[in-house]
Amino acid sequence: MNAITVVLVDDHRVVTRSLKSYLESFSDLRVVGIAASGEELLEHLSDWHPQVVVQDLLLPGGIDGIETTRRALAREPSIRVVALTASIDEARMMAVLRAGATGYIRKDAEPETLLAAIRAVARGKTFIDPFVARRVAEDATTHEELTTREREVLRHVALGLSNKDIAEALSVGEETIKTHVGHLLGKLGVENRAQAIVQALKRGLVSLDELE
Repeated sequence: MNAITVVLVDDHRVVTRSLKSYLESFSDLRVVGIAASGEELLEHLSDWHPQVVVQDLLLPGGIDGIETTRRALAREPSIRVVALTASIDEARMMAVLRAGATGYIRKDAEPETLLAAIRAVARGKTFIDPFVARRVAEDATTHEELTTREREVLRHVALGLSNKDIAEALSVGEETIKTHVGHLLGKLGVENRAQAIVQALKRGLVSLDELE
C-alpha cells in the first residue's frame, strides 16, 4: 500500500519537526515537505505534489491559511487540506471550508485526532475536530427550514455519501438528488459539502459517533 504523502505548513519549526516525527512513525504516512509560510508552500507545491496539506490558519507573510488553501487548490485540485487552528472561530472555519479545506482541527487536539483527519481526508472524507463540532452544535442558530427530504439528503451528505449512493439509498434518480443538494445548500447559505456537515451537526441530523 502506498503511503499518504503529507506537507506540513507552520512557521514554528519545532511544531513541524515534531509532527513530522510523529506522522512518520506510521507506515502509511510520509512527510514530503515542510513550509513556513503560504508563499513557501505554493513555491514548492508542484515539486512535492502531496496528497494532504496540513497547515496553520495564521501564517506569516502576505497570505493567510484561507487564501493559501484557495490558491493551493487552484493549482493542485486533487490535494486535500487540513486546517489547524489555535482558537475556535466558526466564521474562519466556514471561510476555510469555503476555500476548499476538508479538514479542520485544533492545534491542541490529541495527536490521534490529526492522524484521523489526515487519513479521512485522504479517503475523500471531511473531518471536523469532534471538540469543535460539539461547540458548533451547542451554538446552533436558526436557518431556513428544510423539507423532510432535504433533511434526509443532508444527513446522507454529512455521512460522506456521493449523489449516486444517496440516490440508491433513497430509491430516486441521481439528478433528483443533485437538485435536492443544490436546494439545501442554498437554504443553508453554504457552498459545499464540508460546510453542509457543520450545518448537519448544528441541526442534530448526524452525531459525532456517526462521523468518526
